[in-house]
Amino acid sequence: MSLQALTPPLKSATRIMMLWSPDWPITAALRELDLSAATPLALIDRGEVFACSPAARAEGVKRGLRVREAQARCTDLIVKHYDPDQDVRVFEPVIAVIEKIMPGVQLIRPGLCAIHAQGPSRYYGGEPKAASVLITTLASLGLTTARVGVADSPFAAEHAARATEVLEGAEKDPIWVVPPGESPQFLSTFPLDVLEEPKLAVLLRRLGIRTLGDFAALDACDIRNRFGVEGARAHRKASGLDHRSVVARKPPVELDVVVDFEPALVRIDQLAFAFRTAADRFVERLRATGLVCTALRVVMHSESGEVSDRLWRHPRWFDADDVLDRVRWQLQGGGLIEHGLQSGITRVHTIPATVEDLGDHADGLWGTGPEESIHHGLARVQSMLGHVAVLTAVVAGGRMLKDRRVFIPWGDSPTSHPTAAKSEQGIPWPGNVPGPAPATVFDEPLEVLVVDAAGRSVDVDARGMLTNAPALFTPPGTTTGQHAVQHWAGPWPINERWWDSSGRALNRFQLVDDTGAAWLLLLEDHRWWAEASYD
Repeated sequence: MSLQALTPPLKSATRIMMLWSPDWPITAALRELDLSAATPLALIDRGEVFACSPAARAEGVKRGLRVREAQARCTDLIVKHYDPDQDVRVFEPVIAVIEKIMPGVQLIRPGLCAIHAQGPSRYYGGEPKAASVLITTLASLGLTTARVGVADSPFAAEHAARATEVLEGAEKDPIWVVPPGESPQFLSTFPLDVLEEPKLAVLLRRLGIRTLGDFAALDACDIRNRFGVEGARAHRKASGLDHRSVVARKPPVELDVVVDFEPALVRIDQLAFAFRTAADRFVERLRATGLVCTALRVVMHSESGEVSDRLWRHPRWFDADDVLDRVRWQLQGGGLIEHGLQSGITRVHTIPATVEDLGDHADGLWGTGPEESIHHGLARVQSMLGHVAVLTAVVAGGRMLKDRRVFIPWGDSPTSHPTAAKSEQGIPWPGNVPGPAPATVFDEPLEVLVVDAAGRSVDVDARGMLTNAPALFTPPGTTTGQHAVQHWAGPWPINERWWDSSGRALNRFQLVDDTGAAWLLLLEDHRWWAEASYD
């Protein structure tokens, strides 16, 4: 007899309760679309059926079918695109309800979650009663198909929950509790496919191993030496020794601040005074999590039912005074008088629309006093004249230099402009001018003359070659003051929107005259233009 046979089975230090909701993508879609459970529904991903309802399966629809074949089998089939975000969104209220009655919930995926069984079993008087309470709670939410499995490991508990679907008659029960220490025996009859290791399963079948029990009977050291870490991990699962602990999720920190006023406040100065403490609390919550707010949303409700909703941006980040100023300015900018409101304010809700790491906004060596004064003044003007009344220039992407100068509202991120975002990400723009960039860019190109030594205009032929070499250059604003060309480079062709009749075909040149002035020139339709100058 081997030593392994004499060794008693290890018992898990903790018991795991696994909640499984079959066909969760279908359940989520039915709840989101407000359809009955008897509706034939199929969710499509990449042109194939990803999931289908029981009513659709009864008509022959199954996963992996093409859309046309599925519709041919079930003429009443409702087809929708699969949305994984919808699964998470619909399952979130379910998790919230479970956390109210059983702490320590870990979300495995939408429709499947793990719970520490020790606490709930003590509180409710045993594992079966705790599982029954969980089933009853979910039934009140309309989830009547939920299943619960309890075992020594997450792997065994999940398959205990799935095994309840095969029960029939008097044994039919949505709860399966595997007694402590019996998880290996429970898993012994399961096929190798439940390990979700296809390559390993094929190899084990060639060796004559068909079930998890046969696989678990092999020596663990031999398995690790032959199949590596993945094989050893699968062997532990088959042996019921998958002792991964449940990592309870941490709900996100509530950063919003809501203040209700009863009775309603009818003066702006009263509102500012009453909201000051809330503004401090709003900033302290952010700093406690190592964050700062760069975009703030303020929602105010009035006594008459009106709602004022506005998004405020800050070039740096909001402190408590900035938050208080935005609340006050939002009221004053709505056409109201300085000290009175059309109706009293009953609620102020501040929401951090964009947060960033506090370390990315550390104060400079000399502080931020002058910058804060500038930000405060410009934001005040912006609140009175409108969001687009105060603009700042940023460098954007583009082939023409004037296209690279873009004005965006003060406080907005350059990423809000598509070409500016492309430039900020360092994405090269085809046809752009290599650095250094010209110091002076003209609002509109200025006409110039470039001729050869014989006085003939220089041009570019169909092959992109110069017809003759530039010799004399006439700067913009004059027709007689010709200068000798000392150096020149080009042409660099630009063909914009070649597929459109409104496209442009031009050539770029760099030129230095005998005075030392450097120019960036354009040749378009046989005419020369100065786009910029190098000062």
